[in-house]
Amino acid sequence: MKASQKDFASVAPRAARAARVFLLCGPDEAGVQDGAERLVGLLDNPGERIELSGAELRRDPVRLGDEARSTSLFGDTRHIWVRASGEEAAEAVEVLLAGEVAPCPVLILAPGATDKGRMAKLLAPRDDALVAMFYPPDLPAVASAVRDMASRAGLRLSGELAERIARATGLDTRLAASEVTKLALYLDAAPEHPRTVEPAALDAVGARTEEDGFMPLVNAVLAGEHAKIAGELRRMRELGLSPVGVLLAFERRVAQLAALSAKLGARGDINALLTAERAARRIFWKDERDIRGQLQLWRARRGIERLAERLMALHRALLANSQAAELLLAQGLAEIARAAARAR
Repeated sequence: MKASQKDFASVAPRAARAARVFLLCGPDEAGVQDGAERLVGLLDNPGERIELSGAELRRDPVRLGDEARSTSLFGDTRHIWVRASGEEAAEAVEVLLAGEVAPCPVLILAPGATDKGRMAKLLAPRDDALVAMFYPPDLPAVASAVRDMASRAGLRLSGELAERIARATGLDTRLAASEVTKLALYLDAAPEHPRTVEPAALDAVGARTEEDGFMPLVNAVLAGEHAKIAGELRRMRELGLSPVGVLLAFERRVAQLAALSAKLGARGDINALLTAERAARRIFWKDERDIRGQLQLWRARRGIERLAERLMALHRALLANSQAAELLLAQGLAEIARAAARAR
């Protein structure tokens, strides 16, 4: 089975009943995460979550099958949750499929992989597997998703405020869901007693706009502007911005650059493409100049691909060592800025 974000909502319930192995891939990390959580919620009895990393499975490809076919110490149900970078879990998937497919559901979250990769080719033809591909959403799609979240939480939200939340969270539905939850708590809203969201309520509890928070640092690093980075890192600490949240802003911009680069092809016209994307409201007019420069800078010699790999490795490092997250982020961003400066 295969799905994209357009038909995932309709395919997911059937897949949760019929499939045992799920690959969620594509450049939209938030979409991959949301899709996996939705599938777990649709499983009849997901039970205990066993988390594995792609790096672990690359070192020991047999482990995935062993874990999937084993039972809980107390005989409870379980599901396997794999976070992988690109195709690093491909051999483990091949080993898993070579034996009898286990009753334990296996969800593989691989934002760096595609539906044309090795894992997808192994799984897509099977009736007991699902491959779902997620591309970065545009502003109207995320705003619509925000309104749906708000409605389920008992909030009446205008289209204008939904767009404001979508922009402020950088089109990341995970962060947007957090904003909706905060609003519902603030207004004491629930489906049985809905509340109308006024701009003042969003001003009181909403996130700062991404332009005011993350994006000056993102743009300075990706442009290799060393003189601006120290001040932006200091401002990040003063504003209390989460290192992981900052890194997610980088990942979203790089996913956007990757999607634009794919549309351009080898000899596309960057100016014509960005004009069309702005007209279609897939990029914000204030971001156009920065995106143009970053696309010109990072397209050459697999630059965007290597940059995405570096960000994923940095993300794993932050999650593994949260106490040193700010230092690790500063070091990682300095390395990226040096690479950008050399390419200028």
